[in-house]
Amino acid sequence: MSSFKKEVVSLLSETTEVPPEEIASRLEYPPDGSFGDLAFPCHLLSKRLKKPPQAIASELAERLSPRASIDRIAATGPYLNFFADPAILATEVVSSIISQREDFGFSDEGRGKTIVIDFSSPNIAKPFGVGHLRTTVLGNGLYHIFSKLGYKLVRVNHLGDWGTQFGKLITAFKLWGDEARLEKDPIGELFDLYVEFHRRAETDSSLEEKAREEFRKLEKGETETSEFWRRFKDLSLQDFDRIYRLLGIEFDSYAGESFYNPYIEKTIEALKSAGLTRVSEDALIVDLEKYGMPPCLLKKRDEATLYATRDIAAAIYRYETYKFHKNLYVVGSAQRLHFQQVFKVLELMGYPWSKDCHHIELGWIKFEKGAMSTRKGNIVFLEDVLSKSVELVKSIIEEKNPTLEDQDRVARQVGVGAVVFWDLSARRNKDINFSWEEALNFEGQTGPYLQYTHARLASVMRRYGEPLPPHPDLSLLSGAQEQKVIKLLSRFPEHLQRAAFDYEPYHLVSYLLELASAFNSFYQSQRILCEDLNLRSARVSLAEATRTVLKEGLRLLGMESPESM
Repeated sequence: MSSFKKEVVSLLSETTEVPPEEIASRLEYPPDGSFGDLAFPCHLLSKRLKKPPQAIASELAERLSPRASIDRIAATGPYLNFFADPAILATEVVSSIISQREDFGFSDEGRGKTIVIDFSSPNIAKPFGVGHLRTTVLGNGLYHIFSKLGYKLVRVNHLGDWGTQFGKLITAFKLWGDEARLEKDPIGELFDLYVEFHRRAETDSSLEEKAREEFRKLEKGETETSEFWRRFKDLSLQDFDRIYRLLGIEFDSYAGESFYNPYIEKTIEALKSAGLTRVSEDALIVDLEKYGMPPCLLKKRDEATLYATRDIAAAIYRYETYKFHKNLYVVGSAQRLHFQQVFKVLELMGYPWSKDCHHIELGWIKFEKGAMSTRKGNIVFLEDVLSKSVELVKSIIEEKNPTLEDQDRVARQVGVGAVVFWDLSARRNKDINFSWEEALNFEGQTGPYLQYTHARLASVMRRYGEPLPPHPDLSLLSGAQEQKVIKLLSRFPEHLQRAAFDYEPYHLVSYLLELASAFNSFYQSQRILCEDLNLRSARVSLAEATRTVLKEGLRLLGMESPESM
């Protein structure tokens, strides 16, 4: 919190006897800077003082005197508005960023607290489709944001490496598999076999029974079936690793569904001991009717376990292993009921930490007329999207800046960044339609626009060509455009807090676009490397502070910041 905001909170709390925490939570940023830099809505005091909020705002404006970093106070309707001293604000904000560098905005609020974050979680033996982009990049963004706030993060890739789909795949490979093609293009071969199985199963019902039998063998540890499963898994992980390296994403654990098989019986025994289970239609369930939910299915009549069984076991394992402060599941909204059931069962088992498990819901990425489906084969491979984006950037570089050094590296940074930003620029619970034109659009409010702004700032610093001035007179940054940039820079820590609180990197995306727009407006109308040496030193410091925050913001989103474009 800036000294200006602290002064406003302190002054209002002393005057109104409202706790500082409540004052701070009620403060707003006026939509128009001419109204002030912070606004306090006086509706909060209306009931207690038995006066209309407009009258309260006017009375407080007359009573309160500016102090320290507060320049003036004025009432506008029901709002009490505070204006920051521009010289003090500029000096504090710019000097703080220059001295702290990438640590600006860091908080120790998470010290001693661990967050387990479950994201990406592709299915083994299936292609990494663009439908998995949302969970992957949003989970990575939340990892960076919470790390910035001092939390210890454990990144879990809960691989879909168990279930009846493996019975289907093993059946398909035995019937129609091509060993040579599996060696040459493993994921392509496995994908085509999976689609072929479902196509033929529409007219041949015996295939489903064969698949169930293969999965029963797998659950019993039958050697041949297990070897097929293990081989398909290893080939898939190699393929996934290539995509994660392209996105710059790492994980601390690849404990997928199969990892929890040894814990299943212990979990079921605990459920039985707690008196939570019963048999219904030959299946083992937890009846959740009184909580407004259908039963949570633990075992089917053929004794096969299900997603819920493994997720309950996984949650218990994660708490016992990591003693988490929060356990986050970055998963599509279609799984809402599933997680409501799992969390309720954990609560009924007597685990107080069940309240710390949260489903971070995501909207769908839709494709043409409907959602993408691996079974039907209408899936867009994420690697194809990333590769096409990188190639498009290469062609733009060759046309507009053919002498650019390290073109391949810049093309990768911008091409991958464009796709990541396209996904994060929509609120996480909103469905988005995949289109090549939108995903690869480099014009307007896009990832490449932010990266280009960073490259422009880096160019300014190269042209300046000297160490930053040690003691610039930052009070000279008093112009309206300079002050707009400074005020936005001061709000970076708050936007990080908001993004974490809402589990919503979109807030950071919106902030960075606003910051880049404000700086570019300033850049177009004012000379940074002007002849006045004192003013030049101040403006160069502002440029470097803006570059620092922009670069750090992009890093938190999982994007790189080219020095030249």
